[in-house]
Amino acid sequence: MTLLEVMVALFIFAMTGGAIMKAAAEHLSSLGQIEEMTIATWVANNHLNQLQLEKPWPIKNNVKGQTDMAERTWYWRQVVKDTGDSDFKAVEISVGLRADHSDSITTVVTYFAKPVAGA
Repeated sequence: MTLLEVMVALFIFAMTGGAIMKAAAEHLSSLGQIEEMTIATWVANNHLNQLQLEKPWPIKNNVKGQTDMAERTWYWRQVVKDTGDSDFKAVEISVGLRADHSDSITTVVTYFAKPVAGA
């Protein structure tokens, strides 16, 4: 092989290696984002299940809190929205990693009906 052939082969190998490294880095980054979204959804669902068990009425609006899960502190905010029926409310839970709620990794919405007396 001539020096020129070796250099062309090394160039092709370097370009291929660079593309593989870039694809691997993007894959790892997307795995981290998927993990964050999954855990944030768990935090939101846990809070909504807690509300379902407590059955408070009226449901408080603009409540904020924090939960520790997966060695991180997750900050959630609860917003209650009207649905047009005074006995039926939409509850939206936004979850993020910042205490000022400037980011929201996920938002989960569910609906609550006014509890029936004696039930």
